[in-house]
Amino acid sequence: MSNSSSFNEFLLLAFADTRELQLLHFSLFLGIYLAALLGNGLIITAVACDHHLHTPMYFFLLNLSILDRGTISTTVPKSMANSLWDTRAISYSACAAQIFWFLFFISAEYFLLTVMAYDRFVAICRPLHYGTLLDRRSCFKMAAAAWVTGFLYGLLHTGNTFSIPLCQGNTVDQFFCEIPKILKLSCSDAYLREVGLNVVSLSLVFGCFIFIVLSYVQIFTAVLRIPSEQGRHKAFSMCLPHLAVVSLFVSTVMFAYLKPPSLSSPALDLVVAVLYSVVPPAVNPLLYSMRNKELKEALKKLFQLIPVQQL
Repeated sequence: MSNSSSFNEFLLLAFADTRELQLLHFSLFLGIYLAALLGNGLIITAVACDHHLHTPMYFFLLNLSILDRGTISTTVPKSMANSLWDTRAISYSACAAQIFWFLFFISAEYFLLTVMAYDRFVAICRPLHYGTLLDRRSCFKMAAAAWVTGFLYGLLHTGNTFSIPLCQGNTVDQFFCEIPKILKLSCSDAYLREVGLNVVSLSLVFGCFIFIVLSYVQIFTAVLRIPSEQGRHKAFSMCLPHLAVVSLFVSTVMFAYLKPPSLSSPALDLVVAVLYSVVPPAVNPLLYSMRNKELKEALKKLFQLIPVQQL
């Protein structure tokens, strides 16, 4: 194949060859997918309907839940459909769309997590200025900046990736269209453009990571200065869910994209891809609701209203 126009579809990596294992994969992914949709949907509904949760922290959490639903909806349904219908094919345009939407949602989520670190920093280290620094207008601007940056990031990488001639066939060694796997099909001379773009992207990602780390260094320093144990416990409870989500997100993504080539294998790459693209959207609602009394109360009220509305 001389270039990418020589074919109109890609072949994704199958989870299993036997029909029984294919159905097991479909059932497992279906359960995870429904759990992610339900968990994030409950958080979105609770935050939108309960006026007690109309604060910057929960506004950003609502945006995070929307992005989580988008992230998992980009990859999992197609993988389930392929297992159910015993096929590996994805059209050229669908593959490009999958890469764009996945990059859009996952990068916007990372930028939003950076904004949320700033929210926690101001709440704990600058509590008297919280209402000024994080008023409604500022929150909308920061959330919009995360969404727009994610959109531009996805558009730039998708456009660059699919402008590179593909000379090594159309078999993608992953269960969804992933840029590193697509680039393995490219011509070596055109690969350098994506490498240069990745250097710029890594600089941006690393800058956000440093910002998050420095924010939490100052947060923990401020928390340890709180004289009362109850005050320290409350402050830690405000930060731990976000810190857990950031740790899960960053560790899985960094391992997926920065692991040495010697550790790379089809099975390991598949597991890591599931860990960073499927697990976080399903687990994040649990991490945020587990130690959050306000969110638990809002969810209880929501469940109490459901039977009344049905009657």
